[in-house]
Amino acid sequence: MKLCFLVEELYRHDSMPLDVARRLTSWGHRVDVVHPGSSLVRISDDVRAGTHDAWVLKTVSGGPGLSLLEAAAAVGLTTVNDARSIRAVRDKVLTSVIARRHGLPVPVTYVAPRATLFADVPDEFFPLVVKPADGSSGRGVRLVPDKAHLAGAELEGDGQLIAQPHIPNAGSDLKVYCLAGEFHATLRRSPLHPDGPVREGAVPVPAEVAAVAEKVGAVFGLDLYGIDVVLGPDGPVVVDVNDFPSFRQVPDAVSRLAGAILDLARTRVPAQL
Repeated sequence: MKLCFLVEELYRHDSMPLDVARRLTSWGHRVDVVHPGSSLVRISDDVRAGTHDAWVLKTVSGGPGLSLLEAAAAVGLTTVNDARSIRAVRDKVLTSVIARRHGLPVPVTYVAPRATLFADVPDEFFPLVVKPADGSSGRGVRLVPDKAHLAGAELEGDGQLIAQPHIPNAGSDLKVYCLAGEFHATLRRSPLHPDGPVREGAVPVPAEVAAVAEKVGAVFGLDLYGIDVVLGPDGPVVVDVNDFPSFRQVPDAVSRLAGAILDLARTRVPAQL
């Protein structure tokens, strides 16, 4: 098969997905790696030619790669994941609305262009977690204990911010990965509590969490994805959805991910935009 990997500059030297591309090449497949942030792409011809069996995206929120993936989808080419699904989970405002509509356990969400505007959020929802609506990898996340500290949560740039009530927890998050229909989890120290006494590593996936993760995939139409889960007083709460996570500590992740991409390239019915 012939595949096109779109890899943003942030991941140019990352093992994921470059090790996957190398594994596919070692299996006899052709993989063209394109860096949207530094490459000249003859979009009118390269996409419309349809010479790749599938396009695979590893990008950052706001990066140029998603536009190229959407261009491929627009002419009916196969993408991994579905381009519309990626768009839905890259915008955290959109993610929250879709998730709540389908009954997924996500926090109440407020959106504003400036953190100080969250002063109108009812006191009962503090402390707040404030983060960029288009953020990723935990960048720009702030824990705001009360309204007096909102000014310190301001971020550079013109993007929207979202605010959600902080979910009381043991100072840890569960990173849950879906790969080839199976779920894997790792326990990590919460970025909001970096000094917490948490023993990080692979852990079994609780049945309740697996059910939530499966529903996330169904709601958003994702095949390869991850979710960040906080185990709160009322059960698991989804605080983030990732369309192409790192799959850290997943056994034999590179080969399994390569195999899953091939399966999707062969079987996915492309949805023309």
